[in-house]
Amino acid sequence: MIYLPPIIAVLFSFLFIYWIKPKKKENIKLLLAFSGAFLLALTFFELLPEIYESGNPKQIALFILLGILLQIFLEFFSKGAEHGHMHFDIIQGKFPFILFLSLSIHSLIEGVPMQKGDMLIGILIHKIPVAMLLSLFLLNSKLKLSSAILFIILFALMTPLGSFLATETTFIVSYGNQLNAIAIGIFFHISTVILFESGKGHSFNLSKLLVIILGVGLAYFL
Repeated sequence: MIYLPPIIAVLFSFLFIYWIKPKKKENIKLLLAFSGAFLLALTFFELLPEIYESGNPKQIALFILLGILLQIFLEFFSKGAEHGHMHFDIIQGKFPFILFLSLSIHSLIEGVPMQKGDMLIGILIHKIPVAMLLSLFLLNSKLKLSSAILFIILFALMTPLGSFLATETTFIVSYGNQLNAIAIGIFFHISTVILFESGKGHSFNLSKLLVIILGVGLAYFL
């Protein structure tokens, strides 16, 4: 049952955007800021202490840095879609394989620590606003509706697939600590980019600060 919630979250987000067709992104951006703070706090409170207890600290630090560098590399192709930036140019009639591939690699690794503690909740809350912004981008692009739906369905499957492979594949299980450290690096990068991204106007920045505090607080008391 742990594999189902991420799929439902992404598909529900797509259907919500398709039916509601929101014209303003501010509320989704605030939800994204909340999700970034919540995911970052959960990583600090739960995932980071656990992984440092079960491995070589210097090696773990190295793989966390590799995760940060990997995410930077992926964003060279995705243009930051993992944290809500949609600056990718879609050619009419062409399925955006580069965008899909970079998002898929990110989502696969994101699924590795999904079964640890409350990380499933953090990943779900992160997935929803990103899936909304991605859906909004795909539906407003030159992509066919059928291709957009295919993209979203495949994207929805990647995180649970990563979690499944991390627990059921012997080779990957043997490198669990290293993969979890890479996932931490990815979470660090996308969360901090979301948190430090500036919005337009002081009211948005104040609202963003409040939802960030709320996200950290909820993660602490979870």
